Amino acid sequence: MLSLRMVPLLIASLCVFFWILTPCASADPRFTRLAREIVADFTQRVRPLEITANRAWWQANITGKKEAFKAKEDAQNQLDAVLADRAQFDAIEAIRRTGLIDDPITKRAIDVIYLATLEKQVDAKLLKEMTRLSNDIEEKFTNFRARVDDKTLSDAEVRNILKTSTLSDRRQAAWEASKELGKVVEPGLRKLVKLRNQAAAGKFRNYHQMQLFLNEQDGDDLIKLFDRLDELTREPFKKAKAEIDVELAKACNVKVSELMPWHYHDPFFQEVPAVFKADLDKIYAKQDLIALCREFYRGIDLPIDLVIEKSGNDFAPRKGKNPHAFCTDITRDGTDVRVLANVVPGDYWMSTMLHEFGHSVYSSINIPSKLPYVLRSESNILTTEGVAMMFEKMSKRRAWLEKMGVKVEDPKAFDQAGAKMLRYQLLIFSRWCQVMLRFEKGMYENPDQDLNKLWWDLVERYQMIRRPPGRNAPDYASKYHIVGAPVYYHNYMMGELFASQLHHAIARKVYKGANPNTVVYVGNKAVGAFMRQYVFDPGRTLSWNALTRHATGADLSPEAFAKDFSGKK
Repeated sequence: MLSLRMVPLLIASLCVFFWILTPCASADPRFTRLAREIVADFTQRVRPLEITANRAWWQANITGKKEAFKAKEDAQNQLDAVLADRAQFDAIEAIRRTGLIDDPITKRAIDVIYLATLEKQVDAKLLKEMTRLSNDIEEKFTNFRARVDDKTLSDAEVRNILKTSTLSDRRQAAWEASKELGKVVEPGLRKLVKLRNQAAAGKFRNYHQMQLFLNEQDGDDLIKLFDRLDELTREPFKKAKAEIDVELAKACNVKVSELMPWHYHDPFFQEVPAVFKADLDKIYAKQDLIALCREFYRGIDLPIDLVIEKSGNDFAPRKGKNPHAFCTDITRDGTDVRVLANVVPGDYWMSTMLHEFGHSVYSSINIPSKLPYVLRSESNILTTEGVAMMFEKMSKRRAWLEKMGVKVEDPKAFDQAGAKMLRYQLLIFSRWCQVMLRFEKGMYENPDQDLNKLWWDLVERYQMIRRPPGRNAPDYASKYHIVGAPVYYHNYMMGELFASQLHHAIARKVYKGANPNTVVYVGNKAVGAFMRQYVFDPGRTLSWNALTRHATGADLSPEAFAKDFSGKK
């Protein structure tokens, strides 16, 4: 059996022998064999613990029970203890440092394991305290429900008020009630942020920088990319928002200058308000959204039947269940991928389910089993977000609906509204992502600053929404990702770039140069074949930018995205 504590010494001895005898060589099978043993040992130790942690995480999110969250915390602590094993990390670091592994798959597996274990090389008590705090806050998120006039409202009910009410006072009450969550979690979140920074100390400036490194991203390059996006989107967004604001003000009988955050149709203005002529919600109100998704993905030869079955076909909202949506790969062997959702028929949940099932097809279901366990996942979180976003956009295309057998009563109005909503969604979401990236960066750089002020300064600058007069509340803390998926949100925006670039590549390669605006995939199995060959098959053997080049022929850039929000071919 492999003795991890002896590995660094063995590697040192091999290196001396190797370089004396073959000073000009660049690799050697002996190092590769040793690396494969390390990968196999890691997999044997970690995989069962990851599966247990994944199942516990799922159970906590579908029940909301305190004992389930305790089981989730215990499972994460057991997994963290193995990932934090110093002898294991030293062995991984030593074999990686040699640069003498002659098999690219094994070399990549070692790099991925190194990133997974580097994060855990901190004091065991600190790791457990971070897990405890994060778990406690996630439990609060799962069980929080807004209250208005002594009535408890679900997340869907809050959204419905913001979407349909013409009474500013009622809208304000619902919006403020949803933000009460921030006050509930803010004390624990502040502690967690400081603990995360403490965990990053020594190797990184702060937790934000560490997470970017672990995600194979560079902070300076990221800010340059988002600065460029700011330049590209600022004026088009201003024009789009001006048009939206006129309609919002008219609907609520207020002046444009009087519009406040609660006049928009979701709590963070990350989606397009439903102010256009075609009522997309009405179209989907009587549809079985899960059945539509099943038929669509089956038609492109990426079936999701097993995902629906493993999810328990449990997609309706209910008490105790996490009110949001996500996809998770429990076992990473293609047999147990699940989606949690709280479907209420309408455009929001149609696009959301296309999104989540998009994640599910980019999972071990379609990643080759021949790859090592540690590489049987998406290349990067931005690439799986990109795939999900690419499929999600279909819900606003009339051609997609009609090919799926859904009747559109006023095709012209739908085309105009759908096309505008797609363009405006890209603009609105890009500005919202600016807020999230820059807020998290600022929060981890200086957690003692006035975070309430930082949040609203960024909202005013990038989303152009006025802060409510005199408001001083931790509204930022009501956004789940800041707690449960830290330093993640910028990947949604990079995913949008990847989605546009990939969609244009499909239009070019599968549809022989067709206008990307007309391509909807329905019933075309060649789309599934393309996705398997160029996106899914590599698993995590390629970094995100290498995969982008492999799938689209170019590095990630805003060019295709800019064409999409401008409406040009």
